[in-house]
Amino acid sequence: MAAADLSQIVKAYDVRGVVPDQWDETLAELFGAAFVEVTGAQSIVTGHDMRPSSPGLSRAFARGAAARGVDVTEIGLCSTDQLYYASGALDLPGAMFTASHNPAQYNGIKMCRAGAAPVGQDTGLADIRRLAETWTDSGAPEPAATPGTITQRDTLQDYAAHLRSLVDLTSIRPLKVVVDAGNGMGGHTVPTVFAGLPLDVVPMYFELDGTFPNHEANPLDPKNIVDLQARVRAESADLGIAFDGDADRCFVVDENGDPVSPSAVTALVASRELARNGGKGIVIHNLITSWSVPEVVREQGGTPVRTRVGHSFIKQEMATTGAIFGGEHSAHYYFRDFWNADTGMLAALHVLAALGGQDGTLSALVAQYDRYAGSGEINSTVGDQAARLAAIKEAYGDRDDVTLDELDGLTVTAADWWFNVRPSNTEPLLRLNAEARDENTMTKIRDEALAVIRG
Repeated sequence: MAAADLSQIVKAYDVRGVVPDQWDETLAELFGAAFVEVTGAQSIVTGHDMRPSSPGLSRAFARGAAARGVDVTEIGLCSTDQLYYASGALDLPGAMFTASHNPAQYNGIKMCRAGAAPVGQDTGLADIRRLAETWTDSGAPEPAATPGTITQRDTLQDYAAHLRSLVDLTSIRPLKVVVDAGNGMGGHTVPTVFAGLPLDVVPMYFELDGTFPNHEANPLDPKNIVDLQARVRAESADLGIAFDGDADRCFVVDENGDPVSPSAVTALVASRELARNGGKGIVIHNLITSWSVPEVVREQGGTPVRTRVGHSFIKQEMATTGAIFGGEHSAHYYFRDFWNADTGMLAALHVLAALGGQDGTLSALVAQYDRYAGSGEINSTVGDQAARLAAIKEAYGDRDDVTLDELDGLTVTAADWWFNVRPSNTEPLLRLNAEARDENTMTKIRDEALAVIRG
């Protein structure tokens, strides 16, 4: 395998590519050796999802680490946030083998330092890539005089107990909840986390199957929650919850089967976390979450802090500011009490606790957090990202009724609306998100912006 290939699979936040075409167990072993070299670890923890290639890749990574004298604790099948739990609770660097919602032929590695601190391009991933490339060209690194051990440990019960210690669901009213695991790791974690709670769980696609026979395990794509919506209505359930492939994100639908925006979930959870902390604390939100998020945070006595899009920025800001919670439009939710890491399961428990702690419906509950009309993310293929961004800046730059900022792409803000346009890092796309105080204004602003973007 040529070293140049690694630039195609080592992304900004993780390793990801097609198996075995772009990477295989031989390369996974080199990544394991490089990971312990860069982190300086004496012990690490690994876990993997249900993809057919995951156990072999995970074990190869462990072999590479152990050959360098490092002890490896394998927790086996797990969700990504269960791996973060193990990294935090055991205070060890960790590696999770998953490609999240990508198709079955893909796999990847999400890596973290001890305490679930992320490893990205600027925090070690580029160094891991360089080492692996060097060894690909020149042969494997020298083994340690004394190899490390590889042992197994089950952390599922401890993970579930930790989550349940953070949200009290023992006194909620009984709820009927449909859960779509998408044949991903939610099928592994939900039965243990929800066990014994006053929940009537209707399971969908809980069978672990990395070929995703029913639908892609990406609940942010509307076509992938159609089954969940129909089942919630058919069962007269109180709500529905969908998890992505590695179960670190959760998506919620109300009793009518209507999607609840991740911004509304962010605002709801933020209000609960602020209440737990005496109405004080910092809440992180990225710049394309709804206006309702910082509004709710301020109303509850907290301080909202706006960041760029992307989990590395959120986690960095969480650590820097000591924030109690952070949320993204992509249904990633980050908690100080979970080592600043993202966990869809903990967000789901908060939604269940909020709903079960009162008598109304979920649609009525979230209405107070869903105050504006949003476009959702709209992608446009463009020939020159920079030129189209410059055109938008020119179109709106001279207007007295708007402000522009370039924290992440270009955000244009007026009294009654805003929109943001960001370039994709990996594709020739511009991503538009628009929001306004009413649907008509949002539609008008959205269409005006798209006309400029698409030239």
